[in-house]
Amino acid sequence: MDAAFIGLVVIVLVALAFDYTNGFHDAANSIAVAVSTKALTPRVALALAAVMNLIGALLSTEVAKTVGAGIIDPPEGGNGLEIVFAALIGAITWNMITWWYGLPSSSSHALIGGLVGAALAAAHSVQWMGVFEKVIVPMIVSPLVGFGLGYLFMLAILWTFRRAHVSKANRGFRYAQIVSSATMALGHGMQDAQKTMGIITLALFTAGEIDTFEVPFWVVLAAAAAISAGTYAGGFRIIRTMGRRIIQLTPAGGFAAQTVASSVMVTTATVFAVPISTTHITTTSIMGVGSTRRLSAVRWGVAGNIVAAWVVTLPAAAAVAAIAYFVTDAVV
Repeated sequence: MDAAFIGLVVIVLVALAFDYTNGFHDAANSIAVAVSTKALTPRVALALAAVMNLIGALLSTEVAKTVGAGIIDPPEGGNGLEIVFAALIGAITWNMITWWYGLPSSSSHALIGGLVGAALAAAHSVQWMGVFEKVIVPMIVSPLVGFGLGYLFMLAILWTFRRAHVSKANRGFRYAQIVSSATMALGHGMQDAQKTMGIITLALFTAGEIDTFEVPFWVVLAAAAAISAGTYAGGFRIIRTMGRRIIQLTPAGGFAAQTVASSVMVTTATVFAVPISTTHITTTSIMGVGSTRRLSAVRWGVAGNIVAAWVVTLPAAAAVAAIAYFVTDAVV
């Protein structure tokens, strides 16, 4: 085995490690609301999320192609592998920092920021129009959509069940949350697992192991397994933030937030093939649902810290990736 092949193997392993951190970092997206409303116990919820993440990751590769070929120009040779490696280090580092502080930041934007930062450090071409259309615009639009749809859908539920017996309605919505939690995890697998697939495929293309940017089936399986394992490991720091610190939802509210968020995830993955942040859409759906009580019901101070982490994620991951590139380039 030559050095280039060993480097490729290392990158694949690091990419799967990122996928694992993505899983436990974003486990809260799928289960936090269901756990906080006592629709599911934490371990049952995590097991359900892990299985549905696996299924979702196997359904499509369109987002993987967007991430792997639509953010930077595919690099070549050893220098290209250094760019991919540095991007992953930037993303993993930011994931761990935000996990430690319990902030539900975007693993997707950490990865994309890492790609951009490493490419800039290497004086490699960045597809700025692709970044704007596929990352910046969805980053702005999807939270607004999540908040608006969450608010409207919850209003519709409140009006429809306005004469229902509260305890019976809550019991029914807890059962419904099992389905909405599963759909959330399915959408998460269709979005976030594909981003790692895209990075591994980019590394394979850069190393000359594949001739066209098509995701090999073994990459799909490996990425799906890694994110599912990470999801089952759970990220309880962020689960507490998502499930209780923003607002304590009722079972009806939890069902509404999960249904809206999962619908947006699946639609953007299948129809538009854009890598939205599952964290952004989940958090703003919760905020929208909570706002139907009254605006002051949402803990806006906590929400503000979360939004600040969103804004910082792209440049912070890019900066770490740039440093990782300079260090890697000096050592290799």
